[in-house]
Amino acid sequence: MLDLLFEGWERPGIRRPFLFLLFFGLLFWLDLSAWTTGEGPFALFGVVPEEGLGEASALAARALPAALIAGFLILDFWLLSFLPLLWQIGLVWGQLLATFVLFVYAFDLDIPYIVERLPIMIGTGAVLTIGVSAASIFFACFIALAGALARLSNSGPAYAIATFYISFFRGTPLLLQIFLIYLGLPQFGVHLEAVPAGILALSLCYGAYLAEIFRAGIQGVPYGQGEAATSLGLSRSLTLRKIVLPQAMKLIVPPTGNQFIAMLKDSSLVSVMGVLELMYLARTQGRAGFRYFEMLITAAVIYWVISFCFELVQARIERHYGKADKR
Repeated sequence: MLDLLFEGWERPGIRRPFLFLLFFGLLFWLDLSAWTTGEGPFALFGVVPEEGLGEASALAARALPAALIAGFLILDFWLLSFLPLLWQIGLVWGQLLATFVLFVYAFDLDIPYIVERLPIMIGTGAVLTIGVSAASIFFACFIALAGALARLSNSGPAYAIATFYISFFRGTPLLLQIFLIYLGLPQFGVHLEAVPAGILALSLCYGAYLAEIFRAGIQGVPYGQGEAATSLGLSRSLTLRKIVLPQAMKLIVPPTGNQFIAMLKDSSLVSVMGVLELMYLARTQGRAGFRYFEMLITAAVIYWVISFCFELVQARIERHYGKADKR
């Protein structure tokens, strides 16, 4: 069955009609009738008022823009297929960015309001967000390595503690963990400021996820590597540091980069403690002038730019390990 589906997908005569129906159905469900009635920000015709439309006219008003856009997408994909791969990627990125800009434009944003508050959003919010995330991933890696080694050890207590820790922090929401640390630890006489509490919560939460990544990376190294090191007289700790971990890093680094990008966004949860990170400033600055959407869009773009920059760094690191592996 799957072979038939893949073979059919390879045939343009089957793939293109299927994609057209898929796009048409999605756009028809989204109901872009405002584009034909002149009420939307991107109205195409504006000749038919919304009031008094009959059922057939209403369906036609929904079907027309859906069919036009679906047909344009199929034509666009077909024309792009004649270009080199890099040109295709660049043009599609440009089209998607233009679509995003048009989407944002539809909300009639107050651009001067955004520009006025952009310095504090970047200088305070983005910098603190990156700082909290960087410190958290640093400590999380040490916690993860300890948890992974405990999971792989022959010690019953170490294995039990590691599995309990991983199970709890992967099985409970991060927001709950933040509250337990920030509001619960004072019950035992431990008082942490908001930023250290947020770093601790993020480190413990992502340390649990990274522990499984580290464990899988270590186990991904062929067992014979450790046996060969033992036969040469190397101790277990030296074998781990010099033989196993360097080879495991090429398996650990890519998913660790993904976890850091996820942590970058999850750091917004520490705003519930009053930390002046990006999401907290977006809410407070938006509340000050009743311009919530402007500030939320600004925060979204800043998060996106930061994540994209780290994606580029991650890709560069992966290429480095790929070249090292070939050598």
